[in-house]
Formats: sequence, C-alpha cells, structure tokens
Amino acid sequence: MAETNEYREQRLASMAALREMGYEPYGGKFDHVDLAAVRAGFEEGKSVRVAGRLLMIRRMGKMNFCTMNDGTDRFQLIFKRDELSETAFAAFKQLNLGDIIGAEGTLFTTQKGEKSVIVKEWTMLAKALEQPPEKFHGLADQEERYRRRYVDLMTNDESRNRFFTRSRILMETRKYLWSKGFVEVETPILQGQAGGAAAKPFETHFNALDQKMVLRIAPELYLKRLLVGGMNKVFELGKDFRNEGIDRSHNPEFTVLEVYEAYGDRTSMEAIIEGLIPHLCDTVIGTRRIEYGEAKEVIDFNPPYRRVAYGDLVKELMGADWFSLPFEAQLEKAKAKGRETDTNLELDGVKDTLMLTHEVYDKLIERNLRQPTFVTRLPHEFVPLAKTCKDDPSLVDVFEFVVGGRELCPGYTEQNDPIEQRKALEHQAGEDTEKIDEDFISALECGMPPTGGLGIGIDRLVMLLTGVDGIRDVVLFPQMRN
Repeated sequence: MAETNEYREQRLASMAALREMGYEPYGGKFDHVDLAAVRAGFEEGKSVRVAGRLLMIRRMGKMNFCTMNDGTDRFQLIFKRDELSETAFAAFKQLNLGDIIGAEGTLFTTQKGEKSVIVKEWTMLAKALEQPPEKFHGLADQEERYRRRYVDLMTNDESRNRFFTRSRILMETRKYLWSKGFVEVETPILQGQAGGAAAKPFETHFNALDQKMVLRIAPELYLKRLLVGGMNKVFELGKDFRNEGIDRSHNPEFTVLEVYEAYGDRTSMEAIIEGLIPHLCDTVIGTRRIEYGEAKEVIDFNPPYRRVAYGDLVKELMGADWFSLPFEAQLEKAKAKGRETDTNLELDGVKDTLMLTHEVYDKLIERNLRQPTFVTRLPHEFVPLAKTCKDDPSLVDVFEFVVGGRELCPGYTEQNDPIEQRKALEHQAGEDTEKIDEDFISALECGMPPTGGLGIGIDRLVMLLTGVDGIRDVVLFPQMRN
C-alpha cells in the first residue's frame, strides 16, 4: 500500500507541473480519428489527430516514443525535440503510463517498418493517478480482473475484444430475427409473481402499492400473453434474475433471448437454432468451427445438428432394459456406473426412477454431449409449460439444445390448452397454489394459437462462440462477494 501511495504522490506532482506549463490535466472534447481507421487509411505524411491511453513510454533524449491504445488499435507516437515547441517537449517528461492524451501530427514509417505518428502538438485529456499493472501486461489475479474490469479492459486486448464480440453477437441476433419477421418487445422485469421457470426469485417491496414484488426469473408468461393478443412472432433480449448459486456457468443476473412463434412448434424452434447460430458464426466469428475451452476442443456448428431422444441416450449408457428394471436394481447400476466413471451422482434422497434417471442424464450423459445436439422427448414432469407427445403422454414435445456438455437452449411445442396447463401448474405447485398465475391461465382461455418457443442463455452462447468456459469472462461486471 505504501508503494501505491508513493506512485500516487509522484503523479500528483507531475500533474501540478503540467498545470504550471499550461497543460490542464483533465481536458475537454478532442476531435480525432480512431487508430484502427488511421492504420487502414495510412498515407505517408498525412496529417491526423488521435487520442488514447499511453501504454508504453521510452525516453531517449531528443527523440521519445510512446505506444497509444484507443480501444480500436495500438499505434506508436514519436515526440521529437525539433518537431515540438520547447514547452510541449518539456511537458512530455511529466507524462506517465496510463495517461490519456490527444495528439496531432503526421504519419511516418520508421526504418523498421513501424507505422507511427510524428507528434506536432499534444494535449492532456486525463491524468491517471493510479499506477497501472506492471508493464501493462494486465491483471494477473483473475478475481481482481472481475472486480476491477475497467483495468482488465484497459490492459487486456483479448478481454476487451471479447466484449466487443459479445455486442456484435447481440446486434446480429436482433438482425437475424427481424429478418425472419419477428418483432422485439419488452415485458416487465419487476413482477408481482415469479413464473415461467422453477427458480427462487429475488424479492423486494413496492412502496407505492404496498405489496411484495419479485425480479423476473423468465419473461415467458408475458410473452405468451402477447401471442394471445395477436402479436404472432415476438422475441425479447433482456435480463433475468435467479436467487441461486454461482459457478462457472451460472450468474444470478444473466441475459436471455426468448422467442415465440404462433402456428409453430418444436421443429420451428429447431430451425431457428440451426439458422441463427451459423449466422452468428459467419457474421461475427468468421468460422463455424470454434475452438472451445483450455483444451481447444473443436465445436462444429455446421447444421444439421444431431437429434436424439432423452430415453434413447439413457438406454445407450445404462442398457436397453433400464426402464423395466426395479428401482433398487437401477440404483445399484447407477452407483456402479458412477464409480466406473469416477463421478459422484449424489444419490442420497433419490427415491424414484424419474429423479434417478435424470441424475444419470445430468452427470453422466449431458456433460459428454460435446457437439451440437437436440435432446428431445423429455419427461413431462420437468416441463409443465410444454405439450405432451401425441404418441406418449408421459413425454413432452421439447428439446434441450446441448453443446460442449452444457444446455444452451430449451425449445418447446407450447401448451395452449388452458385446462391441461392448469393441471400441470397445479402439479408443479403442490400445496403452494398461490404460485399459479391465474391471469396467465385467463389469457390462455381467450385462445392462444399453437406455438413454438425457445430460450437461449446469451452468456453461455457468447462463451461458446468466443471459446471460453467461464461465465465471468463474458459478463462485464459479474456478481462477487463484497
């Protein structure tokens, strides 16, 4: 801490010296051109105005060098004694790493072939009082990178470019859906009742109405109300909130895309996935073969994607007789498979085939689905808002889209029968019947067209397309313990 204070005192002294020379440490508007554009339109001797942060300073007597970064590119600036006024050259000595300056000069290529700006005039735009990370290599402490994202972005081109990529993914997602006739809508984030998923909400109090409110866990039930009202193709890109755990793939505040299409079904939603993701690969990433995670595993997003039933995956791993075995035999078989794969299935308290089978799927099957896969025909108990399969009412006409061992997106043939929907919600709610959204049921009773719907976790999608396997690397300001 003493060292940091020493640096700060030195910078305060240089700031005072700059003021005495006529350089105000915090300037105003400065018209300039992005460094990326300067490089793209480089012409020897051309006059330019640039602005950015100083990442490197080399003082060499009558000729000094800086590296400037403006977020679009890095560029060398040359400060020559015979090109600057006496005051401007003297004031250069008071510059520190991290300072933001504006500079006007001419383009020049050095003998080593490095494109540069020979500075004629410069001005202070912001004095940095804090010493940046050593040599601007970036923050070495990963947790510190998340807590002080501004320093991470300042010093880490890879991190900053990843967030530019995230913005482009959002933009191209919107463009793709608009091109297919969907319209973007906004539904309430502050709700009187959590619905659309089984999750614990964040609770608050609405003082003006003197009633308890929650942050939404999903926008689904409001979006379906819009289908009832005649808005046939809608999507929403926004935040959901779930008061649950934090790990490498979960953040309590996260971004979701939900899409609904009247007169569609599960297969309509599969078509959207097989169109949208290749579109994002082509327009944003530049390839459909993505290197994912530290192992650089190649994920191939060229459609069509595999389609396989949930039950078939279970039988592939556990044997064709799995669903006909008594529960105790299944339990022993699952324990043996867990030991065989060195996986803790956490079977304490599991009392029926349904939950045991899902534990097997969750821990032994899903994590091994590496390439894009639509897992279909799930047990109806898990998806109360979907229609059952016509040939087997114990299953629902849904998919879970799994890539890299994680679910990225569920998609349904939506339940539009209000009587069946009430039964499913009552079964899910158990004795907590107040959790049933009666207004939603009332909306269904007005008549909702047959519908397909899906929800994509945008954070996980960005993780996949940028090749990282931690959600905090794609969220600018992830939740952290104070």
